[in-house]
Amino acid sequence: MFINREIDQFFKKRMFCGKVLVIYGPRQSGKTTSVERYLEDSGLTGETLTFNGDETSDRELLADASAERLKMLIGGKKVVFIDEAHKIPEIGWVLKRLYDKVKGVQAIASGSSSEALAEKTEEPLTGRKFEYTLLPPSFAELSAMTSPAEQMRELERRLVYGSYPDVVTHPGDEIERIREIGKGYLYKDILSHDGIKRPELIDKLLRALAFQVGQEVSFAEIGELIGSDSKTVGKYIDILEKAFIVFRLCSYARNLRSELKKSRKIFFCDCGIRNYVLGDWRPLVQRGPAETGHLWENWFIAERRKRLLADAPETRMFFWRTAQSQEVDLVEEAAGKLAAYELKWNPKKAAGAISKTFREAYPHAECIGVSPQNFSEFLLRAQ
Repeated sequence: MFINREIDQFFKKRMFCGKVLVIYGPRQSGKTTSVERYLEDSGLTGETLTFNGDETSDRELLADASAERLKMLIGGKKVVFIDEAHKIPEIGWVLKRLYDKVKGVQAIASGSSSEALAEKTEEPLTGRKFEYTLLPPSFAELSAMTSPAEQMRELERRLVYGSYPDVVTHPGDEIERIREIGKGYLYKDILSHDGIKRPELIDKLLRALAFQVGQEVSFAEIGELIGSDSKTVGKYIDILEKAFIVFRLCSYARNLRSELKKSRKIFFCDCGIRNYVLGDWRPLVQRGPAETGHLWENWFIAERRKRLLADAPETRMFFWRTAQSQEVDLVEEAAGKLAAYELKWNPKKAAGAISKTFREAYPHAECIGVSPQNFSEFLLRAQ
C-alpha cells in the first residue's frame, strides 16, 4: 500500500526551476520513497543518478567533489538524488558547485537530521534552494488514501501507534514496526550525535518528557530528575527537536501581567514514538482520563502543526497560561490574527471551553473547542 504524499505538489512546482531541493524529515517518514516514486511517475528514473550518504563508497565519491569530478560522475543524467546528504563531507559546497557549474541538472538532497543538513547547506546554498519538511503522514494524507470518515474511526489507533508509513500500512503488526523504527531512529541516530556527551541521559530525558506531555516543562526540574543540569537538558532537547522527535510550544503573552512569558511545553512529533519510549501500548479504554487527554492533545497539536507547515508555514503556535492556572491548549498567530483551541476528549466539554479571561483579554480571537467529533475540519487541507 502506497500513501500519496503532499510533497508531490512541491516536486511538481519546484522541479527544474533552477534551485536545489532540500528535503528534511525523520528516518522512515517516507523521504526516499516519495522522491523515488515521483521520479518514477515522471519518467525520470532512468535519468537519475542516486547517492546514499550511509554508504562509505558514495561518501568517498562525493566528499568535497570538484565541479570537474561532478560533471564526470553525472554524465548525461538529468537528476542527482543524494539521500542522507548530511553524512557527506562538505555537502553544502558540493551542491553549490553542482548548482553553479553543472547546468540543467536537478539536485535533490534529503537528510534525517535537520541540524546537520541545514548547517552544511545554509551558507553555500543561500538563495539557491527550496526546502520541504516531510513528517510522518498527516491525517489529511491518510484521509486522501481512504476517507476522512475511515481515518476518524482510526483515531484511537493513531494516538497509540502513531502514523509512520510502515506502521500505518501494517495493521496488526504496529508494535513491532514502531519498535524497529524507535531502535534505529532514537538509538542509532541520536546516541551517535556529536553533541551527546552523556548517552545514558537520553533515555531518562525522553521518558521524563513522555510523562510530561501536555504539561509545562522545567529544564531545572527535569535536570534534577535525571541527574543533570538545566543547560544540558536544554541542549539535548534542542538536539531531539532538530532530529524530529519532539517539538516545543512556548507560552503566548501580550496583554496580562499574570501571563506566563517563559514557559514551554514539549510534545512528541509522533504519538507512537512517545508510547515506544514508555513501552506503553495500552488501548485508551485502559488509560485514565488524564492520560487519554494528554495523548489527544499531543496528537492534535502535532497534526495541526503538519497542516500549518504545508499550508501556512508563517503561522506561529503557542499555548497560553496564567499564574492562576487558566489555560488555552493551543494559540495560533498569523498576520495579526489569533485563533485559540481548547482540546477536550469529551465532546460535551469542548463547547465554550475557552477561558473567559483569555476571551476578555483577546476579544478578537477566534475561539474553538475541538473534540473527536469535529477535529477533522481543522486538519484537512483547505480546498
